[in-house]
Amino acid sequence: MGLKIYNTLTRRKELFQPIHPGKVGMYVCGVTVYDMCHIGHARSVILFDVIYRYLIKSGFHVTYIRNFTDIDDKIINRANQLGEDWKQLAERYIKEFHTDMDALGVKRPDIEPKATDHIQDILSLIGALIDQGHAYEVDGDVMFSVSGFPTYGRLSGKKTEDLLSGARVNVDEKKKDPLDFALWKAAKKGEPFWNSPWGPGRPGWHIECSAMSMRYLGSTFDIHGGGADLTFPHHENEIAQSEAATGEPFVRYWIHNGFVNIRSEKMSKSLGNVLNIRDILKEVHPEALRLFLLSSHYRSPLDFNDTSIKEAFVGLERLYGALLALGELIGVGGKLDDLPEELANLDSKFQEVMDDDFNTPRGLALLFEASRTVNRLQTESSMNPEKIPTPGLLENARSILLGWARDVFGLLNEQASEFVENSRRSGAKDLDVSEEEIERLVQERSEARNAKNFKLADEIRNRLLEQGVLIEDGPKGSTWRVKD
Repeated sequence: MGLKIYNTLTRRKELFQPIHPGKVGMYVCGVTVYDMCHIGHARSVILFDVIYRYLIKSGFHVTYIRNFTDIDDKIINRANQLGEDWKQLAERYIKEFHTDMDALGVKRPDIEPKATDHIQDILSLIGALIDQGHAYEVDGDVMFSVSGFPTYGRLSGKKTEDLLSGARVNVDEKKKDPLDFALWKAAKKGEPFWNSPWGPGRPGWHIECSAMSMRYLGSTFDIHGGGADLTFPHHENEIAQSEAATGEPFVRYWIHNGFVNIRSEKMSKSLGNVLNIRDILKEVHPEALRLFLLSSHYRSPLDFNDTSIKEAFVGLERLYGALLALGELIGVGGKLDDLPEELANLDSKFQEVMDDDFNTPRGLALLFEASRTVNRLQTESSMNPEKIPTPGLLENARSILLGWARDVFGLLNEQASEFVENSRRSGAKDLDVSEEEIERLVQERSEARNAKNFKLADEIRNRLLEQGVLIEDGPKGSTWRVKD
């Protein structure tokens, strides 16, 4: 069947066919480094992290580029507010970005270019646009002429006549047309600048991504991604200036992720509900945040709220619990020569759902289905250890499960036993019964079962259940955890 990607440019799913067989060039717009990263950034970065991981797992050789915008009005204004050098501020927030993304288990891209390191590439591209009549210089500024690019608006679906009807003609008197946008900005007093054929200045926002992406991936490459808010005008302008300069298609597949709302409200600084990643991770396990952000299809909006985050952590507990149980089952070993269907076909099912436009919610559903099957096997093994699959089959299932959970989704990176124990102790703090009393009752129940006093064993189980404690029987005896 092959991988299908929803292409924003064509508004339909298309079979993925890279320019060069077996190789993928992918560019994703990174952050403007003037502040801490928020959960919206996390969603985009984690999505493309999973896409990167999946393409590699699918056998592609991937060149993944994600840039930093390290010169911008926001950076200059923030530096002035703080009385800090603009370059030092940008470098500081690049480090903060890496700290947050490392905490979330995000793989580093192959190249992380900065705009200020590619000024010459930017100047060359602007020069080519001027030479071809697609850009013009006014008092040290250079503008791109949108009217000379007839297909402008095809990515976002916006029509130039509609944009013009709502445009304020007096926004910038230097523009020949209200839709024209800046490629180069003449330096103002006290601002950082670079020398150019049009005088001292700095690059506009849109031109940097065209210059850097084409510098590393060529005039046409496979995948370009970012948040839905970048579709217009940023990505629309990238297409216009890139294709005007080269005369070739810029990108084959455009991927955009949806927004993150905060408790059913749009996240915005004006509402005061912007949630920084660093603050979230003080309360939320990083893998639980990853699981939450992957629980909805990437093109759909996602609502961050207390209930959803709690559910994500409970789901993570279930996965770690199943991984621990699977290890115990392998240690005991059975004699059956076949696996339950939920485990036997796990690899092909994962491939199928991820080939359908990177459908992470269905992929996570497969993980939870596998965990339920493992828990069922664990219960059955307590009654007859021989009636479970052989260690070799179970080890293969474990390898496949981890190959997807860890290598693609970025989950289950901790030792299962440590995670389960820490989670259990943390949850036990909210119970009205002590851990010592729970352990005593679990031992008493095990003795009752060995003596075939099942009535007493059931009474103890029910008593603990009323206290919020769930007993799980396995091949190595009984364990307990806090009920979800």
